[in-house]
Amino acid sequence: MKALASNKKVSHEYFILETFECGIVLRGTEIKSIRLGKLAISDSYARISNYELYIINMHISPYEYGNIFNHKETRERKLLMKKHDIVKLSLKLKTEGLTLIPTKVYLKDGFCKLELALCKGKKQYDKRESQKQEDTKRRLVKVMKDIKN
Repeated sequence: MKALASNKKVSHEYFILETFECGIVLRGTEIKSIRLGKLAISDSYARISNYELYIINMHISPYEYGNIFNHKETRERKLLMKKHDIVKLSLKLKTEGLTLIPTKVYLKDGFCKLELALCKGKKQYDKRESQKQEDTKRRLVKVMKDIKN
């Protein structure tokens, strides 16, 4: 698996409760641009409507060598997931007030896959606490490295 794009802000902004793998319905030259790594998922999110899953604001740059059949950059793209998983997700989203955010886009067996995370938003004090924990872990690793040498 080769990661083509990742959203690093997700772990800072949200608590990640669960992750899911799903496929993306692509058109024309979109897969060629994705294989070149010309995509961004930092501002994107997923939503469910009529028991179908869509990703919004995923930016895929137009293919350089394409012609008039190039795609729109930020169109809604349908995501492929089993129906009963989508129903479970929609219930969680409605009852618990959670969001679906893409964390990673990668190629698996020649197909483009997207990793979705079921997330709960962090408050400011939660962000500070997680930053403190990361800093202490980093310091411990550095101290252990110095002790070994």
